[in-house]
Amino acid sequence: MVKHRLIAAAVSVSVLALSLSACSPEEGPGPEAAAETLAAGLSALDVTGSAFVDSSVEAVNGMLEHLVSGMAPLKPSVTVTKIEDVSDSQAAATLHYVWDVNAAAEDYSYDATVLLDRGEDNTWQARFTSTTVHPELDPTERLLRTTAPVRRGDILGAGGAVLMADRAVWHVGIDKVWLTEKEYASSAFYLSQYLNIDTDAFTAKVRAAGPKDFVEAVTVRQDSVPANFESEIATVPGAAALPEVRSLAQSGSFAGALLGSVGEATPELIEQSGGSLAAGDQTGLSGLQREYDTQLRGADAVTVQIATADNVRSAPLFETAGEAGKPLQTTLNAGIQTQAESALKDEPSAAALVAIQPSTGNILAAANGPGSGGAQTALLGQFAPGSAFQLATALAMLRTGAAPDTEVSCPADVTVDGRTFANPAGYPSGYLGGITLAEAFAQSCDTAFVNARDSVSQSDLSAAGAGLGLGVDSAIGTPAYFGSVPETADGALHAASMIGQGEVLVSPLALAVAGASVAKGERVSPALVSSADSGTDSTQSPQAPAPVTAEEAGTLRELMRGVVTDGSAQLLEDVPGNPVLAKNGAAGFGGETPPRTHAWVVAVHGDLAVALFIERGETAPAPAETLMKTFLDALTG
Repeated sequence: MVKHRLIAAAVSVSVLALSLSACSPEEGPGPEAAAETLAAGLSALDVTGSAFVDSSVEAVNGMLEHLVSGMAPLKPSVTVTKIEDVSDSQAAATLHYVWDVNAAAEDYSYDATVLLDRGEDNTWQARFTSTTVHPELDPTERLLRTTAPVRRGDILGAGGAVLMADRAVWHVGIDKVWLTEKEYASSAFYLSQYLNIDTDAFTAKVRAAGPKDFVEAVTVRQDSVPANFESEIATVPGAAALPEVRSLAQSGSFAGALLGSVGEATPELIEQSGGSLAAGDQTGLSGLQREYDTQLRGADAVTVQIATADNVRSAPLFETAGEAGKPLQTTLNAGIQTQAESALKDEPSAAALVAIQPSTGNILAAANGPGSGGAQTALLGQFAPGSAFQLATALAMLRTGAAPDTEVSCPADVTVDGRTFANPAGYPSGYLGGITLAEAFAQSCDTAFVNARDSVSQSDLSAAGAGLGLGVDSAIGTPAYFGSVPETADGALHAASMIGQGEVLVSPLALAVAGASVAKGERVSPALVSSADSGTDSTQSPQAPAPVTAEEAGTLRELMRGVVTDGSAQLLEDVPGNPVLAKNGAAGFGGETPPRTHAWVVAVHGDLAVALFIERGETAPAPAETLMKTFLDALTG
């Protein structure tokens, strides 16, 4: 009569429930431990810890590697579900295999059986065969997993606009397998001439490639070339235009640093994926495409079969149609983002523009100029804001009793602990001496704000900055820097903080949040990504200091309007539509004399708050004002 040993599963741990007929101590240990060790080894695809009848561990590992080679890079999860005593010296263990074949919930699972023999020393050894891995496998066969990509999820903007989606492209190049060595140069020449690319560089690339390689020249959108493009390419010996689908933005540069790119998985990404990526797979490489790759990529369609040595394949053992990627919703406004990038397109140094809708906190644009070299200056840049920080300094002064008509002292320069602070180059001499706070703000009188250091402590300044959102982290769905205003600073460092230098740092996003907070009359929580799978929201830290009040913001708006009507940003006065409010500024950096300067301007125009930054803005913020006017004129024109 056959005796049974049952194994009950509790959560993910198998617990053996032995029958009363288990081996007595005199008979030695039962087969349970050997079965569990084998299952663990099969899960790792390394059975080094097991012993085998008439075979070595090395031989079994080699056979195992072959049997599952078509499933790479996946590994199964193997557990023992049942053990039957076949005789006093032999047992049969049922192994339950689970292969996580794609990102979908459904897995490929099945049972296989392995015989365990008790040796003369009472230890148990496994009789490993191909059916130990799968009940239908022959020794020369292997399990084979094939995948087919599903449609990648789109990245959407405001109003459902498609910002990035799968688009048909031509992958153009030369297939060297069809050419002789003597034909390489001529084919490379004619193709490069047709495509208008560097002939010498492409010819060298073709020569250096292997004799059977396809050498890529360009990838172009199918909707951007003539209908006869493929046939024209085919007239060049060895050349071909291969159809592909790639996830691309509206244009090559559109929100590139933010949206990111999609391409073939790198070895590093494959290793990090835990088996969900394999060589040749398309995956997010940077930006939102990388951060939300699991959501956007979906789950590939999968077929599992048995393949013979001649690659003859069985009927499917398992099939799933996969799951298309889910779209990622952002707040970007395609039109505003395009205008922002257009405004920055000719700026040679690093530059960025961030636009926020104060009423909602939605980030409508996060643009980086070509001078940023692909860096995320808009959201992650860390720069001294200079006089643009006087928004926070003025708020701190209001909170300590000042008013727009309060008289302040604006000398040509002031020295604090041996460090001399002077007004910006070209500062109007008519606004030196005793002037009002409103005039000091409008003209960017740095010395007046430095002189207010005795009535405004560093902690007051830090709290005022936080009241506008500076230094207050907010989860927008992607990494961002919200600035830093130290709570402690003494002497010259405190004086420097009053004019946005010293250790005060912001990003263009942070300054746009400050402008939006002034416009709305309360601290704004910015938002960019809306996704159930993001694990983020736009809430801010509950520990943040008191936000700006409606009354304080109203006064700041009056001060900002004065910058446009009577101060240093009068260039923005004739922008059509709602009156523009602004604060501009320059911040010196580097060790040169005179120092190089960052140029800033933050503007409010109706329900729009915009911060614009230029890394090398000459000696004044005028370049930033010019680009800001270009941007606002384009939106209202």
